[in-house]
Amino acid sequence: MNKVLASAAAAAALVPDGATIMMGGFGLCGIPEQLIAALHARGSRDLTVISNNAGVDDFGIGVLLRARQVRKMISTYVGENKEFERQFLAGELEVELVPQGTFAERIRAGGAGIGGFFTPTGCGTLVAEGKETRTIDGKPYVLEKPLRADFAFVKAWRGDRAGNLVYRKTARNFNPVMATAAAVTIAEVEQLVEPGAIDPDHIVTPGIFVTHILQGGKYEKRIEKRTTRP
Repeated sequence: MNKVLASAAAAAALVPDGATIMMGGFGLCGIPEQLIAALHARGSRDLTVISNNAGVDDFGIGVLLRARQVRKMISTYVGENKEFERQFLAGELEVELVPQGTFAERIRAGGAGIGGFFTPTGCGTLVAEGKETRTIDGKPYVLEKPLRADFAFVKAWRGDRAGNLVYRKTARNFNPVMATAAAVTIAEVEQLVEPGAIDPDHIVTPGIFVTHILQGGKYEKRIEKRTTRP
């Protein structure tokens, strides 16, 4: 089965306004650069974006925020994005902040078909407001529900035409778990190869989870915050 799309623009054309999209990456590492840029160019609106953070002001998800294409962010922190911070504090953007470990587990639960899980994280804080709580072995826990999305945009190092994916080092981050938790998963890869070219033992995301795949190019791979010794 050939799942290859001709371009990121062709992938963005599949996404309707109002869609919920998971976007892999941590900071600017392992983000689906080409897919985000194509979504920005298309002008898609009213998006709900589920991502660990929102990149920086002029790159990654930051360009979608600056263009006011995002209605809601579900993420773990505001990070280095000043426009994200400004819209959040001004009440112009709906934001659901989730503890990072809980965020990862909610996505994993969504992909695994689990209806929810109890965690001690957030008990007694704003995070627990309106949620079911339970005492287990004398310790308080709060019920967290799974996260799923209409689309997942993931970035991988290498993939084949059947959608099998391999990630490179820390660029792996949230990409594999997000690939399992969406109705449609679109992967952009640096290297697109023929089926059989990837050692089966090296595959992290099996092709069964990937709906479409495309080869990106000219990746910037920016550093979010460079720190060097004098």
